[in-house]
Amino acid sequence: MEKAIQPEKKWNTNKIANQTGKIAIITGGTGGVGFADAKALASKGAKVILLGRNPQKGKEAVSKINQMYKDAEVSFYSVDLGNLAEVKSFGKEMCQQLDRLDILINNAGVMMPKQRTLTSDGFELQFGTNYLAHFALTSELLPLLKKTKGARVVTLGTLPGNFSIDFENLQAEKSYSAWTAYNQSKLAEIIFALHLQRLSEQNNWGISSMGAQPGLVATGLVTKEAGSDTTLMAIGRVMFKIFPFVRQTADKGALSTLYAATDPHAKGGALYGPNGMGEVSGYPGLGKINKEAKDLKIAQRLWDISLNLAKVTY
Repeated sequence: MEKAIQPEKKWNTNKIANQTGKIAIITGGTGGVGFADAKALASKGAKVILLGRNPQKGKEAVSKINQMYKDAEVSFYSVDLGNLAEVKSFGKEMCQQLDRLDILINNAGVMMPKQRTLTSDGFELQFGTNYLAHFALTSELLPLLKKTKGARVVTLGTLPGNFSIDFENLQAEKSYSAWTAYNQSKLAEIIFALHLQRLSEQNNWGISSMGAQPGLVATGLVTKEAGSDTTLMAIGRVMFKIFPFVRQTADKGALSTLYAATDPHAKGGALYGPNGMGEVSGYPGLGKINKEAKDLKIAQRLWDISLNLAKVTY
């Protein structure tokens, strides 16, 4: 992997070049960081395709962007990432409809439900939605990505920490901790991002795959809208009120993703996150990569398991 360099100081959306002619797909694009990504890319001329579960929110998101940018080309598809059949069907439809895919942002996620919950396919909700769905979606869209010069895949992780993959409790069947399951799913996403870059280099796919994390952002994931009222979430909401400086807006949180998706200096195999203390807030910078995310044996083991669970190929 080519060595990554630090982004320009205080990099922002003004630095994004014209994106006319490019096509971007964003999961979870109807709110929060995903919507901020969509706004920025649409403002620069990209054709933006949003994925989400709620058709009403999708309609509202499209309407808002069209109101802000009259020439914006944005559309919405209702896809439940907790249903792999829907994910694969969408991917196949895109391969039939599009002739290129420049940017794929694997952004959608669920965070810390009170109790262990399953997707319609029987996977633990966070592992199945945050990670496995994006693993499957990227596989289905791979033909488009491979034939698009300079295609990029950006997959979102979370704040740095010493998290690990528990292969003996991957689906949280033996014991369930909302916090542990969430962080495991996000670590899996970064492992995926880095291993996809290795495969791209080994097979000359020409795809740049990288990770990103938005810092501490007050979106629906960490507010009452999330439907997750664990003690940790409640503490987070109190912290936001007492110490507003520890969080950043969705627009600013999206900068790391947008840098990875658009800037010519962004490199595959890197992780981008806020450059402030603890990577909680700030402008885009090189992020700290968990040691397990660099472990080739862990990456290959997780990859093989994921191929079997998602029933896809690469």
